[in-house]
Amino acid sequence: MNQSLSFIRDLGKHREASVLAMLAAVAIYLSFASDYFLEPRNLLNVGRQASVVAIVALGQALVIIARGIDLSVGSVIGLSAVVGAVLMRDTGSETIGLVGGLATGLACGVVNGLLYTRLRINPFIATLGTLSIARGIALLMTGGIPVPFGGFAEFVGAGRIHNIPVSFLLMIVLAIIVHIFAVRTVTGREIYAIGDNPKASRLAGVNIHYIRLFVFALCGLLAGLGGLILAGNLASADPNLGMGYELDVIAAVILGGTALSGGRGSIIGVIIGALLMALLNNAFVLLGISAYWQVVTKGLVIIFAVGLDGLQRRGDDD
Repeated sequence: MNQSLSFIRDLGKHREASVLAMLAAVAIYLSFASDYFLEPRNLLNVGRQASVVAIVALGQALVIIARGIDLSVGSVIGLSAVVGAVLMRDTGSETIGLVGGLATGLACGVVNGLLYTRLRINPFIATLGTLSIARGIALLMTGGIPVPFGGFAEFVGAGRIHNIPVSFLLMIVLAIIVHIFAVRTVTGREIYAIGDNPKASRLAGVNIHYIRLFVFALCGLLAGLGGLILAGNLASADPNLGMGYELDVIAAVILGGTALSGGRGSIIGVIIGALLMALLNNAFVLLGISAYWQVVTKGLVIIFAVGLDGLQRRGDDD
């Protein structure tokens, strides 16, 4: 029993490696369990499914590293897509639609950040409220009816470059940018410092309110981008778009090694976590398992990831 706990703790200390091992194990199993798994079309589909979750998870990771959390990202995805589609339809301008969608996501992130930093509302409660508000506004704007959406967003959401999904390529580019920002810039290091020890960071002269507002704004902006990609992939902006995505995003972040207590996290781990979540969803489809079990699995994955984090912190304390 002690050896088993020791092995799990060792996995927790090398989260990226452990998640990558799980990813490889699931892929190997599916390659034998399904004749369709290794088909290029299926693999490209997995990459496309992972891309939106990963892009939004990049912002969520920074929020959690700074000791926050954003539960509203799923609703922000839907609202941003709806605003972009409605603006494009009413103005006839694709540029206005795209900018409007991104600005909506950014505005939602700023509101979340202000609720946390200025009104001192717990981010869990604040973003739980904005989750409901954003979804409600999207439904009010459309009456629950999807709005057609195409143009450049459709290219990003459903297009390919050399047979590789554009959204997947965009995910890689953004992951590299966010990784460099997190580990190579002063602001990036301050995000980790705030999550590790807010009081010490404040005494060191770090503007905690500004940093937290920044990470929430960035998370909202990336959620807005995710909404445009999803709507472009479907060529339609549904007000219910992104529903439940907050679970996938948070699961990918935590599974990738980001500590809920803040101060620790890896952008590479987030990408691997998003790929694992997409692969698990793909497995249910290929194996013909009820979609209801997907919801159960996501919950189990979150509990498993948080459990690993708890074992790791207990090991560090020992």
